Amino acid sequence: MKIVTIIGARPQFIKAAALSRVIREYPDIEEVLVHTGQHFDKNMSDVFFEEMDIPKPKYNLSINSLGHGAMTGRMLEGIEELLLEEKPDLLLVYGDTNSTLAGALAAKKLHIPVGHVEAGLRSFNMEMPEEVNRILTDRISDLLFCPTETAIGNLKKEGFDHFENQIINSGDVMQDAAMFYAQTSEEKANLPANLPKEGFTLCTLHRAENTDNEDRLKALVNGINRIHKEQNPVVIPLHPRTKSVLERTGIQLDCIIIPPVGYFEMVELLKRCTLVMTDSGGLQKEAYFFGKSCITMRDQTEWVELVEHGCNVLVGADTQAMLSQHQQMLENSNDFNVELYGNGKAAHTIAQSLLKHVK
Repeated sequence: MKIVTIIGARPQFIKAAALSRVIREYPDIEEVLVHTGQHFDKNMSDVFFEEMDIPKPKYNLSINSLGHGAMTGRMLEGIEELLLEEKPDLLLVYGDTNSTLAGALAAKKLHIPVGHVEAGLRSFNMEMPEEVNRILTDRISDLLFCPTETAIGNLKKEGFDHFENQIINSGDVMQDAAMFYAQTSEEKANLPANLPKEGFTLCTLHRAENTDNEDRLKALVNGINRIHKEQNPVVIPLHPRTKSVLERTGIQLDCIIIPPVGYFEMVELLKRCTLVMTDSGGLQKEAYFFGKSCITMRDQTEWVELVEHGCNVLVGADTQAMLSQHQQMLENSNDFNVELYGNGKAAHTIAQSLLKHVK
Protein backbone atom coordinates (compact mmCIF):
# COMPACT_ATOMS: atom_id res chain seq x y z
CA MET A 1 0.00 0.00 0.00
CA LYS A 2 1.09 3.57 -0.63
CA ILE A 3 0.52 6.39 1.84
CA VAL A 4 1.17 10.11 1.41
CA THR A 5 2.19 11.92 4.59
CA ILE A 6 1.65 15.68 4.91
CA ILE A 7 3.92 17.70 7.20
CA GLY A 8 4.34 21.45 7.50
CA ALA A 9 5.81 22.38 10.88
CA ARG A 10 8.84 21.19 12.81
CA PRO A 11 6.84 19.26 15.46
CA GLN A 12 5.21 17.36 12.60
CA PHE A 13 8.64 16.48 11.23
CA ILE A 14 9.59 14.99 14.58
CA LYS A 15 6.39 12.93 14.68
CA ALA A 16 6.82 11.86 11.05
CA ALA A 17 10.42 10.90 11.79
CA ALA A 18 9.30 8.57 14.57
CA LEU A 19 6.68 6.90 12.38
CA SER A 20 8.68 6.86 9.13
CA ARG A 21 11.58 5.10 10.84
CA VAL A 22 9.20 2.31 11.92
CA ILE A 23 7.28 2.19 8.63
CA ARG A 24 10.50 1.20 6.88
CA GLU A 25 10.29 -2.05 8.88
CA TYR A 26 7.03 -2.86 7.04
CA PRO A 27 7.86 -3.70 3.40
CA ASP A 28 4.18 -3.61 2.42
CA ILE A 29 3.97 0.13 3.15
CA GLU A 30 5.41 2.74 0.79
CA GLU A 31 5.47 6.27 2.22
CA VAL A 32 5.71 9.52 0.25
CA LEU A 33 6.59 12.55 2.40
CA VAL A 34 5.21 15.98 1.46
CA HIS A 35 6.41 19.22 3.09
CA THR A 36 3.94 22.07 2.58
CA GLY A 37 6.49 24.63 3.70
CA GLN A 38 4.05 26.14 6.22
CA HIS A 39 6.73 26.85 8.81
CA PHE A 40 9.87 27.86 6.99
CA ASP A 41 12.73 26.77 9.18
CA LYS A 42 16.42 26.99 8.31
CA ASN A 43 16.92 23.91 10.49
CA MET A 44 14.95 21.89 7.90
CA SER A 45 18.12 21.19 5.90
CA ASP A 46 19.62 18.02 4.47
CA VAL A 47 21.55 17.62 7.75
CA PHE A 48 18.28 17.59 9.71
CA PHE A 49 16.90 14.67 7.71
CA GLU A 50 20.20 12.81 7.95
CA GLU A 51 20.34 13.25 11.73
CA MET A 52 16.69 12.22 12.16
CA ASP A 53 17.30 9.22 9.89
CA ILE A 54 14.36 9.92 7.59
CA PRO A 55 14.24 10.45 3.81
CA LYS A 56 13.90 13.98 2.47
CA PRO A 57 10.33 14.86 1.40
CA LYS A 58 9.59 14.01 -2.22
CA TYR A 59 7.61 17.24 -2.52
CA ASN A 60 8.15 20.69 -1.01
CA LEU A 61 5.28 23.05 -1.79
CA SER A 62 7.05 26.09 -0.23
CA ILE A 63 3.79 27.69 0.90
CA ASN A 64 4.30 30.05 3.85
CA SER A 65 4.01 33.64 5.10
CA LEU A 66 0.34 33.93 4.08
CA GLY A 67 -2.93 34.42 5.94
CA HIS A 68 -4.92 31.39 7.05
CA GLY A 69 -7.28 31.45 4.06
CA ALA A 70 -4.69 32.00 1.36
CA MET A 71 -2.29 29.48 2.89
CA THR A 72 -4.89 26.75 3.30
CA GLY A 73 -6.29 27.35 -0.20
CA ARG A 74 -2.91 27.12 -1.91
CA MET A 75 -2.03 24.01 0.08
CA LEU A 76 -5.33 22.42 -0.89
CA GLU A 77 -4.58 23.07 -4.54
CA GLY A 78 -1.00 21.80 -4.37
CA ILE A 79 -1.81 18.68 -2.38
CA GLU A 80 -4.71 17.78 -4.66
CA GLU A 81 -2.40 17.93 -7.69
CA LEU A 82 0.20 15.59 -6.19
CA LEU A 83 -2.46 13.18 -4.90
CA LEU A 84 -3.80 12.83 -8.43
CA GLU A 85 -0.27 11.94 -9.53
CA GLU A 86 0.64 9.61 -6.65
CA LYS A 87 -2.76 7.84 -6.30
CA PRO A 88 -2.15 6.74 -2.67
CA ASP A 89 -4.25 4.28 -0.71
CA LEU A 90 -4.34 6.68 2.25
CA LEU A 91 -3.27 10.17 3.26
CA LEU A 92 -1.75 10.67 6.71
CA VAL A 93 -1.80 13.98 8.59
CA TYR A 94 -0.51 15.06 11.99
CA GLY A 95 -1.81 17.46 14.58
CA ASP A 96 -3.67 20.69 13.97
CA THR A 97 -1.94 23.02 11.51
CA ASN A 98 -3.28 24.52 8.27
CA SER A 99 -1.28 21.79 6.49
CA THR A 100 -3.25 19.18 8.46
CA LEU A 101 -6.63 20.53 7.40
CA ALA A 102 -5.63 21.19 3.79
CA GLY A 103 -4.28 17.65 3.39
CA ALA A 104 -7.36 16.05 4.88
CA LEU A 105 -9.71 18.15 2.72
CA ALA A 106 -7.79 17.46 -0.49
CA ALA A 107 -7.81 13.70 0.11
CA LYS A 108 -11.44 13.52 1.20
CA LYS A 109 -12.65 15.33 -1.91
CA LEU A 110 -10.74 12.76 -3.99
CA HIS A 111 -12.28 9.88 -1.97
CA ILE A 112 -8.89 8.92 -0.54
CA PRO A 113 -9.04 7.63 3.07
CA VAL A 114 -7.53 9.92 5.71
CA GLY A 115 -5.60 8.94 8.84
CA HIS A 116 -5.24 11.59 11.55
CA VAL A 117 -2.42 11.17 14.05
CA GLU A 118 -3.17 13.03 17.33
CA ALA A 119 -6.92 12.83 16.82
CA GLY A 120 -9.36 13.77 19.55
CA LEU A 121 -7.36 16.55 21.20
CA ARG A 122 -9.44 19.48 22.42
CA SER A 123 -8.58 22.75 24.16
CA PHE A 124 -12.26 23.80 24.08
CA ASN A 125 -11.19 27.25 22.89
CA MET A 126 -12.62 27.96 19.44
CA GLU A 127 -10.62 31.19 19.20
CA MET A 128 -7.55 29.03 18.59
CA PRO A 129 -7.12 28.27 14.87
CA GLU A 130 -5.59 24.94 15.89
CA GLU A 131 -8.84 23.95 17.60
CA VAL A 132 -10.82 24.59 14.41
CA ASN A 133 -8.30 22.65 12.34
CA ARG A 134 -8.29 19.60 14.60
CA ILE A 135 -12.08 19.39 14.91
CA LEU A 136 -12.64 19.63 11.17
CA THR A 137 -9.83 17.18 10.41
CA ASP A 138 -11.21 14.64 12.87
CA ARG A 139 -14.67 14.84 11.33
CA ILE A 140 -13.47 13.90 7.83
CA SER A 141 -10.85 11.33 8.85
CA ASP A 142 -11.33 7.58 8.49
CA LEU A 143 -8.67 6.41 10.94
CA LEU A 144 -8.46 8.43 14.16
CA PHE A 145 -5.18 7.70 15.94
CA CYS A 146 -5.72 8.99 19.49
CA PRO A 147 -2.72 9.54 21.77
CA THR A 148 -4.69 9.14 25.02
CA GLU A 149 -7.89 7.80 26.53
CA THR A 150 -8.90 11.42 27.11
CA ALA A 151 -8.78 12.02 23.36
CA ILE A 152 -10.96 8.95 22.75
CA GLY A 153 -13.42 10.25 25.33
CA ASN A 154 -13.59 13.61 23.55
CA LEU A 155 -14.47 11.93 20.26
CA LYS A 156 -17.14 9.77 21.83
CA LYS A 157 -18.75 12.78 23.51
CA GLU A 158 -18.97 14.38 20.06
CA GLY A 159 -20.66 11.30 18.60
CA PHE A 160 -17.72 9.92 16.65
CA ASP A 161 -18.50 6.35 17.66
CA HIS A 162 -21.63 6.69 15.47
CA PHE A 163 -19.69 7.89 12.41
CA GLU A 164 -18.01 5.79 9.74
CA ASN A 165 -14.50 5.77 11.15
CA GLN A 166 -12.10 3.74 13.25
CA ILE A 167 -11.05 5.15 16.64
CA ILE A 168 -7.68 3.71 17.69
CA ASN A 169 -5.75 4.31 20.91
CA SER A 170 -2.31 4.44 19.36
CA GLY A 171 -0.36 6.25 22.06
CA ASP A 172 1.72 9.30 21.24
CA VAL A 173 4.42 9.19 18.55
CA MET A 174 6.18 12.09 20.28
CA GLN A 175 7.09 9.73 23.10
CA ASP A 176 8.48 7.30 20.52
CA ALA A 177 10.63 10.12 19.16
CA ALA A 178 11.75 11.32 22.57
CA MET A 179 12.82 7.85 23.71
CA PHE A 180 14.67 7.09 20.49
CA TYR A 181 16.47 10.38 19.87
CA ALA A 182 17.40 10.91 23.53
CA GLN A 183 19.95 8.15 23.01
CA THR A 184 21.98 10.31 20.61
CA SER A 185 21.00 13.87 21.53
CA GLU A 186 24.08 14.60 23.63
CA GLU A 187 26.49 13.98 20.76
CA LYS A 188 24.32 15.79 18.19
CA ALA A 189 23.25 18.83 20.24
CA ASN A 190 25.11 22.11 19.91
CA LEU A 191 24.25 24.23 22.94
CA PRO A 192 25.92 27.46 24.12
CA ALA A 193 28.87 26.74 26.39
CA ASN A 194 27.80 29.22 29.09
CA LEU A 195 24.57 27.42 29.99
CA PRO A 196 24.15 25.88 33.45
CA LYS A 197 24.88 22.17 33.24
CA GLU A 198 21.74 21.36 35.23
CA GLY A 199 19.28 22.70 37.79
CA PHE A 200 17.66 25.43 35.68
CA THR A 201 14.07 26.09 34.63
CA LEU A 202 13.53 25.68 30.88
CA CYS A 203 11.05 28.21 29.47
CA THR A 204 9.46 28.77 26.05
CA LEU A 205 7.06 31.60 25.18
CA HIS A 206 5.66 32.06 21.69
CA ARG A 207 1.88 31.58 21.38
CA ALA A 208 0.01 34.47 19.77
CA GLU A 209 -2.48 34.61 22.65
CA ASN A 210 0.45 35.66 24.85
CA THR A 211 2.73 37.60 22.51
CA ASP A 212 -0.05 39.59 20.82
CA ASN A 213 -1.58 40.73 24.13
CA GLU A 214 0.74 43.27 25.74
CA ASP A 215 -0.84 42.98 29.20
CA ARG A 216 -0.47 39.19 29.19
CA LEU A 217 3.07 39.44 27.89
CA LYS A 218 4.06 41.95 30.59
CA ALA A 219 2.64 39.73 33.33
CA LEU A 220 4.39 36.62 31.97
CA VAL A 221 7.75 38.35 31.51
CA ASN A 222 7.48 39.80 35.02
CA GLY A 223 6.87 36.30 36.36
CA ILE A 224 9.79 34.84 34.40
CA ASN A 225 12.13 37.62 35.56
CA ARG A 226 11.16 37.22 39.22
CA ILE A 227 11.49 33.42 39.10
CA HIS A 228 14.97 33.82 37.58
CA LYS A 229 15.98 36.32 40.27
CA GLU A 230 14.26 34.82 43.33
CA GLN A 231 13.81 31.06 42.80
CA ASN A 232 15.78 29.35 40.01
CA PRO A 233 17.79 30.28 36.91
CA VAL A 234 15.56 30.46 33.83
CA VAL A 235 16.84 29.53 30.35
CA ILE A 236 14.67 30.61 27.42
CA PRO A 237 15.36 29.82 23.75
CA LEU A 238 13.77 33.02 22.43
CA HIS A 239 11.29 32.60 19.58
CA PRO A 240 11.75 35.17 16.75
CA ARG A 241 8.15 36.41 17.07
CA THR A 242 8.53 36.90 20.81
CA LYS A 243 11.84 38.67 20.32
CA SER A 244 10.27 41.03 17.79
CA VAL A 245 7.37 41.88 20.11
CA LEU A 246 9.69 42.47 23.07
CA GLU A 247 11.82 44.84 21.00
CA ARG A 248 8.77 46.73 19.73
CA THR A 249 7.13 47.10 23.17
CA GLY A 250 10.26 47.65 25.22
CA ILE A 251 9.38 44.77 27.56
CA GLN A 252 12.63 43.29 28.87
CA LEU A 253 13.41 39.70 29.74
CA ASP A 254 15.95 39.37 32.53
CA CYS A 255 17.03 35.73 32.41
CA ILE A 256 19.38 33.51 30.38
CA ILE A 257 18.39 34.06 26.74
CA ILE A 258 19.67 31.79 23.97
CA PRO A 259 18.80 31.61 20.24
CA PRO A 260 16.09 29.21 19.03
CA VAL A 261 17.26 25.60 19.21
CA GLY A 262 16.75 22.45 17.17
CA TYR A 263 15.19 19.21 18.35
CA PHE A 264 18.34 17.59 19.70
CA GLU A 265 19.22 20.72 21.65
CA MET A 266 15.71 20.84 23.12
CA VAL A 267 16.01 17.19 24.18
CA GLU A 268 19.28 17.98 25.96
CA LEU A 269 17.74 21.01 27.68
CA LEU A 270 14.87 18.81 28.85
CA LYS A 271 17.28 16.21 30.18
CA ARG A 272 19.29 18.81 32.11
CA CYS A 273 16.58 21.12 33.47
CA THR A 274 14.75 20.82 36.78
CA LEU A 275 11.41 22.19 35.67
CA VAL A 276 9.61 23.44 32.53
CA MET A 277 7.53 26.59 31.94
CA THR A 278 5.87 26.87 28.55
CA ASP A 279 2.90 27.93 26.44
CA SER A 280 3.68 25.20 23.91
CA GLY A 281 1.47 22.16 23.53
CA GLY A 282 4.14 19.62 22.67
CA LEU A 283 6.62 20.68 25.32
CA GLN A 284 4.10 19.93 28.07
CA LYS A 285 4.19 16.27 27.06
CA GLU A 286 7.92 16.20 26.46
CA ALA A 287 8.46 17.49 29.99
CA TYR A 288 6.55 14.43 31.22
CA PHE A 289 8.56 12.09 28.97
CA PHE A 290 11.74 13.32 30.65
CA GLY A 291 10.33 13.29 34.18
CA LYS A 292 9.99 17.05 34.61
CA SER A 293 7.06 18.94 36.11
CA CYS A 294 5.53 21.67 33.96
CA ILE A 295 3.95 25.09 34.48
CA THR A 296 1.75 25.97 31.51
CA MET A 297 1.30 29.66 30.73
CA ARG A 298 -2.09 29.19 29.10
CA ASP A 299 -5.73 29.20 30.19
CA GLN A 300 -6.43 25.76 28.69
CA THR A 301 -4.50 22.68 27.65
CA GLU A 302 -5.20 19.77 25.34
CA TRP A 303 -3.24 17.51 27.69
CA VAL A 304 -5.66 17.48 30.61
CA GLU A 305 -4.36 14.12 31.87
CA LEU A 306 -1.10 15.87 32.82
CA VAL A 307 -3.02 18.35 34.97
CA GLU A 308 -5.14 15.58 36.49
CA HIS A 309 -1.96 13.64 37.26
CA GLY A 310 -0.53 16.65 39.13
CA CYS A 311 2.63 17.09 37.06
CA ASN A 312 1.30 20.05 35.05
CA VAL A 313 -0.45 23.19 36.27
CA LEU A 314 -2.19 25.99 34.34
CA VAL A 315 -1.32 29.53 35.46
CA GLY A 316 -2.64 31.60 32.55
CA ALA A 317 -0.83 34.94 32.61
CA ASP A 318 -0.99 35.39 36.38
CA THR A 319 2.38 36.51 37.77
CA GLN A 320 1.63 35.48 41.34
CA ALA A 321 0.34 32.08 40.25
CA MET A 322 3.57 31.58 38.28
CA LEU A 323 5.67 32.34 41.35
CA SER A 324 3.70 30.22 43.81
CA GLN A 325 3.29 27.24 41.47
CA HIS A 326 6.94 27.34 40.42
CA GLN A 327 8.06 27.20 44.05
CA GLN A 328 5.60 24.42 44.78
CA MET A 329 6.73 22.39 41.75
CA LEU A 330 10.36 22.76 42.87
CA GLU A 331 9.39 21.25 46.20
CA ASN A 332 7.03 18.54 44.88
CA SER A 333 7.95 15.01 43.90
CA ASN A 334 5.70 13.78 41.09
CA ASP A 335 5.28 10.25 39.71
CA PHE A 336 6.29 10.03 36.05
CA ASN A 337 6.06 6.25 35.74
CA VAL A 338 2.39 6.10 34.74
CA GLU A 339 2.06 5.21 31.04
CA LEU A 340 -0.11 8.09 29.85
CA TYR A 341 1.10 8.09 26.22
CA GLY A 342 1.78 4.53 25.09
CA ASN A 343 5.34 4.12 26.35
CA GLY A 344 7.02 4.45 22.95
CA LYS A 345 4.96 1.89 21.02
CA ALA A 346 2.70 4.27 19.08
CA ALA A 347 4.49 4.06 15.72
CA HIS A 348 4.19 0.27 15.55
CA THR A 349 0.52 0.45 16.54
CA ILE A 350 -0.17 2.96 13.77
CA ALA A 351 1.74 1.00 11.12
CA GLN A 352 -0.07 -2.22 12.00
CA SER A 353 -3.43 -0.40 11.95
CA LEU A 354 -2.71 1.00 8.50
CA LEU A 355 -2.10 -2.48 7.12
CA LYS A 356 -5.17 -3.88 8.87
CA HIS A 357 -7.71 -1.20 7.99
CA VAL A 358 -6.61 -0.08 4.51
CA LYS A 359 -7.23 -2.70 1.85
